[in-house]
Amino acid sequence: MNKTGKPIISVSGVRGEVGTSLDIRVITQFAMAFGTFVGGKTVIVGRDSRTSSPMLRHAVLAGLFATGCHVIDVGLCPTPTILLMAKALRAHGSITITASHNPVAWNGIEFAAASGNLLTQTERDELLRIHETEDFALAPWDAQGTIEIHEDASAYHLEQILSAPWLELDLIQRTDLKVVIDAGNGAGCVISPFLLRKLGCEVIELNCVADGHFRRSAEPTPEALDELCKTVLASGADIGFAHDGDADRLVLVTEQGVPLSGEWTLAFVVDFILGKTKGDVVATVSTSRMLDDIAANHGVALHRTKVGVGWVVEKMHEVKAVIGGEGTGGVIYPNVHHTTDGITSIAAIVQYLAESGSTVTQLIENMPQYQMCRKKLEIPSQAVATRLVDAALAVYEKEQDAGTESILDLTDGVKRVWNDRWVNIRKSGTEPVIRIFSEAPTPEEAEQLCNETLETLITLMKQISH
Repeated sequence: MNKTGKPIISVSGVRGEVGTSLDIRVITQFAMAFGTFVGGKTVIVGRDSRTSSPMLRHAVLAGLFATGCHVIDVGLCPTPTILLMAKALRAHGSITITASHNPVAWNGIEFAAASGNLLTQTERDELLRIHETEDFALAPWDAQGTIEIHEDASAYHLEQILSAPWLELDLIQRTDLKVVIDAGNGAGCVISPFLLRKLGCEVIELNCVADGHFRRSAEPTPEALDELCKTVLASGADIGFAHDGDADRLVLVTEQGVPLSGEWTLAFVVDFILGKTKGDVVATVSTSRMLDDIAANHGVALHRTKVGVGWVVEKMHEVKAVIGGEGTGGVIYPNVHHTTDGITSIAAIVQYLAESGSTVTQLIENMPQYQMCRKKLEIPSQAVATRLVDAALAVYEKEQDAGTESILDLTDGVKRVWNDRWVNIRKSGTEPVIRIFSEAPTPEEAEQLCNETLETLITLMKQISH
């Protein structure tokens, strides 16, 4: 396509860097493929706050109109809001314009099938087939697509959250919590501060202007949340909340100004929901073993899947799980909708805090303690990534033959599991990197495991490139 590479096409959709790896023609062609896929019927379209989103919106509309679709445009909304509207309006599909947690220069589109359900593997394969073969069902001149504007999406999402069976507004309002919300100048700006006020919290807003000029990283890693941590401390707030670019994730900052990884969001919510209703839990292979302990404590089963919300959702449907998610801070609430929802997570965490009467720090102290380390290795292409993971598997299989005590789990990439620690390597579906996640009893042991694995991968990559 150009000198700087091609967009990344994955289970999440299509993503790339605007002006370099994301060619607008690809967006229109994928929109035509999707319009063909849904038979020219009704499609919900929404977008995040990125400055390139209006451009992508026009490209998406062109492809959908060309295939005769009726578009309901819900405007600037979080991804979970857009998928929820597809369910509410019984649409045949939806396209969300977002690059989620990717850097500000990136953008892309994500697809969902009928009623906002994430695409199954079969559906993804069919969409890719239509795109690759250019087997587009183009509408004649007198059957072009149409558009209507829908302006109440965020209000509807708020209604659904506030009617959750586990929410007690009176209790939360009596608790009188002070919170800081950092929406990262993303789509969460249009809903999360409003939700917190509806819950009766005293709210301090940070980066809550949805202008697409992200004043911190779109991915709310602990390193990106320095301003939030300082604001929580300075204001004496009970908790800090932070979203990624499209607000399908939520991470927390303690009352002491300590940033937490997304693992804690999922752990807290799983413990909270299982305290209300018993049922199975689903998480990915790279999610903390805290969940194993929490599930065991509540006497329920934990199922693990490949990384990716779609895989978690499929498994949740299969086992009728009551809660699920990823260690990124993305939690799935079946009673709202089967997608990661950082806005509903705010309500769940606020209720959990109000019920417990504890500080966030005290809640952490009552949880099983493990330490995670996350690193990534940049790679030139997805093809190299595949070869690298295969080469690493061959090395670890030899070690197993030599009598190592680890077990190999190939659910997603390669996961080596010992009785008190694990390390997982896998290709990212959203960035040109290989991700390395490890977990162990101490930070030093987790980092050592990560570093040893990274060194092995770097050595193997040199061999592959030669």
